[in-house]
Parts: sequence; C-alpha cells; structure tokens
Amino acid sequence: MTTTQPLDKQSGSTRSGTGTENGTNGTGTSAKRGFPKIGPILPARLRPVNRPTMWIEIALIGIAYYCYRVTQNAASTGGSAPYHRGRDILSLEHALHIDIEHWLNHTIAKVGWLVVGMNYYYATLHFIVTIAVFIWVYLKFPDRYRAVRTVMFAMNGVALIGFYLYAVAPPRLLDPTRFIDTFCVHHTWGEQTCSGVAGLSGSMTNEFAAMPSLHIGWAVWCALAIAHLAKRKWVKILGILYPVATFTVIIATAQHYVMDVIGGLVTLGAAFLVQRILQGRPVYGALPHPDPVRMPQQGAADEDDVATAWASARTVRLKD
Repeated sequence: MTTTQPLDKQSGSTRSGTGTENGTNGTGTSAKRGFPKIGPILPARLRPVNRPTMWIEIALIGIAYYCYRVTQNAASTGGSAPYHRGRDILSLEHALHIDIEHWLNHTIAKVGWLVVGMNYYYATLHFIVTIAVFIWVYLKFPDRYRAVRTVMFAMNGVALIGFYLYAVAPPRLLDPTRFIDTFCVHHTWGEQTCSGVAGLSGSMTNEFAAMPSLHIGWAVWCALAIAHLAKRKWVKILGILYPVATFTVIIATAQHYVMDVIGGLVTLGAAFLVQRILQGRPVYGALPHPDPVRMPQQGAADEDDVATAWASARTVRLKD
C-alpha cells in the first residue's frame, strides 16, 4: 500500500507523523541545527515560484517611482538640515579615518578622460545594468525572479524611508571650493547650470538622496544575482567587480560619502531579511518542490499492486 506524503517546501524532506526522523520537529518546521526558521508570513498562494505577469511588474515599478517622487518633494523642503547632516557625516568619517572623499575626488579630477568616463558611468550604468539583470533573471530564471525582485523592492522601500527621514546633501553640494562637481566642471550631458544629479534637472531627481546609497545597493544586488546565477566564470568576475567600480565612481565624482556606501549595504541586508520573512526561504537557496512524494508504507500492500503482480506471474507461466 502506498501513501502520499507532503513534501516540505523549504528543506525538501517529507513529513512523517512526528517529523523527528526527517529533520523536522513535531510542528512540521525545519529542525536545522543552530538556525531558527524565519518566515514565511505570506500564505503559500502569495509566494509562488513561477514567472509573474509582466504588466504587474510594470505597475509595481510605476508605484515605486511615484513613492520616489513623493519623498523627493519632501526632501526638497528640508532647508539647511541636509547640509548640516552632510558635514556631520564628514566629521564622523574623519574621526574614523575613512574620509577619502576629498582625496579621491581631486585625484581623479586631474585626469580629464577618466573623470568624464566616470561621469557617464555614474549617469548610465546604474540603470542599464540593473534593468539588464532584471530582464535576464525574469527570462532565464523565472523560479528565482520573485525572490530577487522582492529584495530589490524592499531595498528601495527602506531607502525611501531613509531619504524622507534623513535627507543628506552630497559632498559636491557642501562646499564648491573643497569638492569638485565633476558633472558641472566637464559639462557632461551638456550640463551648464550645475543643478540636478548626473546632468538631470532638479525636478527629475532628488539631490538629497545620498544616505543610503542606492548606487551601491543596486550594484551589489546585481553582483549577487550574477555571481549566483551566471554560468561563465568571466561573467561572474565582471559581476563581482561591478560594485567595486561603482564605489570608486560615486566617491570620485563627489556624489556620495563612504558612510552612504555602508548605509547602502545595511539597507540591502535589511531587504534580504524582509524577503526571508515574507517568503520563508533564502533567495539563492534550494528551491521549494511543489509536488508530493509517494512513499511506500511498511507492512502493507495495495490490493491493486497485488492483483497486478499475480497477473504478471500468470502471464509468465503461460508463456513457459
């Protein structure tokens, strides 16, 4: 006789009566040594592993952009507070001996072709690489996409809270005699007014969205996806180097502080935690198995199986 045992979607093991023989406790939760199970708080129907509808994804992006514009308008009325916070961050970095912004900004600014290249890097790759990774995961790894996307949206949500509560002016806005606004000096994208971010007008961007740095958060998000999912070694290496290059660019162009980078990494870590609580599994861990496993029950036999066996044996005897 056979019975159908439900498969544990997180560990891949089956659950028996007590669960102790299959790596689970009596409540059906994972009994992994030293690591308590986190989540999920969403019901199973709200955390599938199939590819979502593209129109839903586009709608979510639209909602995220609207939230960004709301925080942008709120930050623009911050008065002098963002500038005071920027100076406080520099003072903290000086005490920690990590204030490399001025040195790197002036060192790179001496090499015209390099700083112009960094300007275009800052203005373009932040979006191009992120969108490319989004599409790549959506098309090639549909079973991973929802978890990867959840991390991105959670990171942006946490960052927007930071922008709203703690608007910070970037180094280039603090003191023009100390930091060089590389976009303004080299007229990248035809920038002449020295306002806005990366050549975009101030009405389109939030100039006080320095802490945390989404440039580094998005770059590390891309790097993790590429490192875990890409098959070619050289692609993995490029993915890992991408946030390193991004860190150099955002500091050299006086767009961010070192503490912004730390804030971006903390924000990304919080986003991974949010995803784990919502979906109950790591982004790049073992995928849940949707199908039940049929397990034989000891000491019994199914009547249909017995009948089939007798019929097979009889057929063999007749042939003999």
